[in-house]
Amino acid sequence: MRKSKMEKGRITGFIFENIFRLSSILSIVALLVILGYIVYAGAPAMFEVGLRDFLGGLEWRPTKGLFGILPMIVGSIGATLGAILVGVPIGILTAVFLAEVAPEWLARIVRPAVELLAGIPSVIYGFFGLLVIIPIIHSIFGNGGDSMLAAIIILSIMILPTIITITETSLRAVPRSYKEGALALGASHIQTIFQVMIPAARSGILSGVVLGIGRAIGETMAVILVIGNSIKMPSSILDRGRTMTANIALEMSYAAGLHQRMLFATGVILLVFIMILNFILLKLTQERKTR
Repeated sequence: MRKSKMEKGRITGFIFENIFRLSSILSIVALLVILGYIVYAGAPAMFEVGLRDFLGGLEWRPTKGLFGILPMIVGSIGATLGAILVGVPIGILTAVFLAEVAPEWLARIVRPAVELLAGIPSVIYGFFGLLVIIPIIHSIFGNGGDSMLAAIIILSIMILPTIITITETSLRAVPRSYKEGALALGASHIQTIFQVMIPAARSGILSGVVLGIGRAIGETMAVILVIGNSIKMPSSILDRGRTMTANIALEMSYAAGLHQRMLFATGVILLVFIMILNFILLKLTQERKTR
């Protein structure tokens, strides 16, 4: 009887091991298929138009054969950088508050609210920006209100749940002995948080920041509703602009031929940006481990 149970256990383990292996293979295959198709559809068109004209061109006029995406690259990078500058400090400080400062009763209120932010559809964020943030910006600065600034504010709010959740988890994963040792040496609670806990949780915090950046640079619907969608080089955060994702979403429904392939080429550039972000994260993590 005992032998039959052991045999059954080995068979069950073998089955589940292969299920896990198959799942990982399917995930990799799905990624490769998506990457392969986008590169196959977009890369040839990119070189057909000319890499210099595509990446450095200031005009996007498909009817005239002009496919310059530099204003949209600047729009995407500008909106993402603005969201990082606003959202990352708020997110990290909120995570520190939840993990180390807030009383448990207050943390039980704030934490579900943060999780609820993650579940709100992006179009709702866009409506909020359209009906609340844009009128406020217009009342202060004029110019209609739909602008890079509106997109930055919306994206800052949207990346908060990712950064807060991952940063809090990373802080709680730091060994308790680190904190106790710092306090025993005479450091204050705040000094311990910023000089011991946060540096020790650096890898996890960076992961949260990179995921937040990926969310910001890939966001479409909310940005479309608030940024103004003007294909021009923004000179300030109060100017209207257009991101690469917004351009793809707005024009893919009616694009055909070279126009459609150039939208796929824009997707290739987005993939390159995401790959660069992940490469930077990997390098920073490796440097941290070697110290």
